[in-house]
Amino acid sequence: MTDYSKAVPGAIPNATPNATERDPEGVSRFVEHFAAQLVEAGLPRMPARVFAALLASDDGALTSAELGEQLQISPAAVSGAVRYLAQVHMLSREREPGSRRERYRVHSDQWYQALTNREAIIKRWEDAMREGVTSLGAETPAGRRLAETLAFFEFVEQDIAEMMERWRVHREKLYGE
Repeated sequence: MTDYSKAVPGAIPNATPNATERDPEGVSRFVEHFAAQLVEAGLPRMPARVFAALLASDDGALTSAELGEQLQISPAAVSGAVRYLAQVHMLSREREPGSRRERYRVHSDQWYQALTNREAIIKRWEDAMREGVTSLGAETPAGRRLAETLAFFEFVEQDIAEMMERWRVHREKLYGE
């Protein structure tokens, strides 16, 4: 595992040191490549592209117009993508001071927040599985299948909670508060 903790926050190894000299084609290649990875993992294509573009921006925030221009997509496509990303807690909206325009921002802890949100979803799935086991009968084939699914969710939930706490401590050591 590579330790980037000593790197400049946000720095990419072997990247141009001056942020003003960023290669737009290189940024575009990263955005499309990472977006493709997110799509492969199940994220819809347009939200994946918007998220990757935000992640690749220096301050982690862009307006709708900036996203549309960078990604060559319509305002409606941007709107749908940011709506989806906000619902799954992968970005936040903020108003530009003195303007009605919104900026969309990713945060350094967006993965932590996204996993924390998933933990709440897993809890709801556990409740549904418990109800299913009771309704179907624990000794039926379907009931046993649901019980195994419930046990899996409980196992994953425990590991996620422990992992999130370890990450919080590790992140604090690496980057401070």
